[in-house]
Amino acid sequence: MTLRTPPLRSAHADAGASFTEFGGWEMPVDFGSIREEHRAVREAAGKFDVSHMGAVVVSGPDAAALCQRLTTNDATALDPGDAQYTAMTDADGVLLDDSVLYRRPAGDYLLVPNAGTDAATVERWRAHADGLDATVENRTEDYALVAVQGPDAVSLVDGRADADLAALDRFECADATVAGADCLVSRTGYTGEDGVEVFCDPADAAAVWEALDCPPCGLGARDTLRIEMGFLLAGQDFDAEEDPRTPFEAGIGFVVDLDTDFVGRDALVERTDPDERFTGVRLTERAVPRHGYEVRDADGRAIGTVTSGTLSPTLGDPVALAHLPADVAPGTDVSVVVRGAAKSGTVEAPPFLHADE
Repeated sequence: MTLRTPPLRSAHADAGASFTEFGGWEMPVDFGSIREEHRAVREAAGKFDVSHMGAVVVSGPDAAALCQRLTTNDATALDPGDAQYTAMTDADGVLLDDSVLYRRPAGDYLLVPNAGTDAATVERWRAHADGLDATVENRTEDYALVAVQGPDAVSLVDGRADADLAALDRFECADATVAGADCLVSRTGYTGEDGVEVFCDPADAAAVWEALDCPPCGLGARDTLRIEMGFLLAGQDFDAEEDPRTPFEAGIGFVVDLDTDFVGRDALVERTDPDERFTGVRLTERAVPRHGYEVRDADGRAIGTVTSGTLSPTLGDPVALAHLPADVAPGTDVSVVVRGAAKSGTVEAPPFLHADE
């Protein structure tokens, strides 16, 4: 299968990036050191090419109604310039994807599904648009997306823009010119740090990228940053077919508004108190927990499986994410089986990284 490539692929190759396949895309995994890229974001700023994320535009008189029908949060509460974290579920309440939904300043909606799911998302949304005057377009190839993250990120991008980006609140977006290019800029991100994400025409991607004077970062650092915060990765921390979870099991029940009417709502009303919940484990022994490793209780019984794990660059400790029985409380002693050896740890509700660390 031929991999899709982001508009900045050649620039990344010139910068010495190593590449990996992700969601059907060939994306930079690092530019030399995941640890250094991670540290740049935590201490100052780093830039990521995240053009592998989907871009689905929903427009027309009934666009809001369609967005409400297919997302779990209250899409009708969005004013132009607002965004919200949300989820999509099937009729059984199973989590299909998590996403950010924007109501752009012009009034239409931009949904950003996870990598490789754009075509399936468009097909599903069109299938559910019966009776509504709404148009659903796959615009993934029409946008490049650059995320700039870190304590200095907003001021860095603000200095290259014609709008007051610092005035944006979290989950707000605005049209702005950045490095001479027309862009949509949102105060969002996937690292736990402040920052912005910049949508632009692929033809302008190189100019925007080069104008942002901070280290380039790859998917490796993006992964370690999001694991420290306990952020979900679709296809790894949940999968509708291989590891089906409801939003309540996956720890994002806060994006489910049961007072709205969406596909899966009726099933979720009965499933707000699940038997298993998404949580974290911090190991007290040196080892790297990986996806699929078994989690055991103090008596050696299997109680769950690691979905994501890493050696935290910030904390210096091995940390993991897992679905464990709901009655296994933070502070409970557990172990993770790493290459056949049980490594001691403690259950810890993410985020692992707190404001004072």
